[in-house]
Amino acid sequence: MYSSSLADAPAIREPLHAPVAHLVRGGVTEGVHYGSVVVLGTDGEVDFQLGDIEVAFYPRSALKPVQAVAMVRAGLPLDGELLSLAAASHSGEERHLAGTRRILELAGATEDDLRNVTDLPYDPVVRDLWIREGRPPSRLAQNCSGKHAAMLYTCKLNGWSLDGYLDPDHPLQQAIAEIVEDLTGQRIARVTVDGCGAPLFSVSLNGLARAAARVTTAVPGTPEARVADAMREHAEMASGSGRDVAALMRAVPGLLAKDGFEGVGVAALPDGRAVAVKISDGANRARVPVTAAALVRAGVDPAQLTPFEGEPLLGGGEPVGTLTPVRALRP
Repeated sequence: MYSSSLADAPAIREPLHAPVAHLVRGGVTEGVHYGSVVVLGTDGEVDFQLGDIEVAFYPRSALKPVQAVAMVRAGLPLDGELLSLAAASHSGEERHLAGTRRILELAGATEDDLRNVTDLPYDPVVRDLWIREGRPPSRLAQNCSGKHAAMLYTCKLNGWSLDGYLDPDHPLQQAIAEIVEDLTGQRIARVTVDGCGAPLFSVSLNGLARAAARVTTAVPGTPEARVADAMREHAEMASGSGRDVAALMRAVPGLLAKDGFEGVGVAALPDGRAVAVKISDGANRARVPVTAAALVRAGVDPAQLTPFEGEPLLGGGEPVGTLTPVRALRP
């Protein structure tokens, strides 16, 4: 299905995004979200594309499952909830904090060893509670702490220095970069720093979809399959209560889904069908319905995706419009 040779890095240029969703109020198009969408078939080939799927872009946290695969390949022994947390953009709920502490304990490390940024919990309800209780921002509460704790554990197991584990030249990050290229099937275009402080690798939207498909079609027991199984079985650990990606994985049997900041979404089924979405303005309100429309385009039963069609546009507290994927996305 996939070639063992790597394609060249995607081009770094201004992306040629296309309209992917219309905000319609009272029958008039009030706004347009631009972006790009790719749908892969079971053979790994592009079945549908819209916008610019080959330009270099940053997948942000949508790449975390691939980073987790790299750590498992490097010997990370986690499974279940803790492995899901290692691939998480978590909400900062107590179970996420407890899980991160457990990974740190297994690594013989502490919160002081984490090098992600300090932050309040991502979930607005949990964040508001922290503020009312006077709890300060912390590295543990930041949504990438599970990944960072797993990085420390991987370093400890391999005898790599814990200091500087976020340096792109550190053996851990070199190992992750190698797996990013392996699973996406292309060279990395550029390396920068993600919001949490970890290296961030630029690939193409098509490459991101290929990577997700390779994770979900992997042989049982492999690092890829272990990550996919952990995230699907413990979707709330990979995200949080009430998060759309967790609900999406519960709604569609066998689906692996991951979101990322700036309007990135990726989802793949066990037979290799996969979709990836980038909303150019970073709007989550467009990411969710566009991802759902792409999954319908990939052959998922529309009835399973009805809750993800987008929230109604209100006027005076009453529904007066919708955010609708463009006609080209609707099969």
